[in-house]
Amino acid sequence: MADPGIANPEELLRFWFGDEAKPRWFDSTQAFDDLLRDRYLTTWEAARDGALDAWAATPRGALALVIVLDQLPLNMFRDSPRSFETEAAARAVAEQAIAKGFDRKLDDEEKGFLYMPLMHSESLDDQERAVRLYREAGLDTRWPEHHRGIIRRFGRFPHRNAILGRESTPEEQAWLDSDEAFTG
Repeated sequence: MADPGIANPEELLRFWFGDEAKPRWFDSTQAFDDLLRDRYLTTWEAARDGALDAWAATPRGALALVIVLDQLPLNMFRDSPRSFETEAAARAVAEQAIAKGFDRKLDDEEKGFLYMPLMHSESLDDQERAVRLYREAGLDTRWPEHHRGIIRRFGRFPHRNAILGRESTPEEQAWLDSDEAFTG
């Protein structure tokens, strides 16, 4: 019997693309972060441990797994190294889904979230691919281009330095102290 604390892919997608979550996607609150942790921590732990890998066999399952591995920890573990703990796993699921053409079976909003782990990567190759995928899908490229610009300039996301215990270079610190700094 499945753990009752583990969501199923369709339930998770209904929540994520529904009226409760959608307004908080890029404008979270402590209450929303707490809600995600209360509702989906067990699901995230199962995904982290590979127990939900079977979700990746379908387009919507892969999308749900990417959201669990990429989006949820950014909220559940905000300002903690754990927020990036499953980033590589999310990228791997997204890459496999794209290779299988699953992205072509998703609507535009869903595609954006499937591609997002590439945009969260500190690899310039992943950043270039994210911009290309968003562009080829006819999606807004403003944020993928913005993220790519940061990686081109610094080779990493300076706003993660303090969280990950990395020393900021003087150039990074000057940027972090400026109005153009990205903190998301």
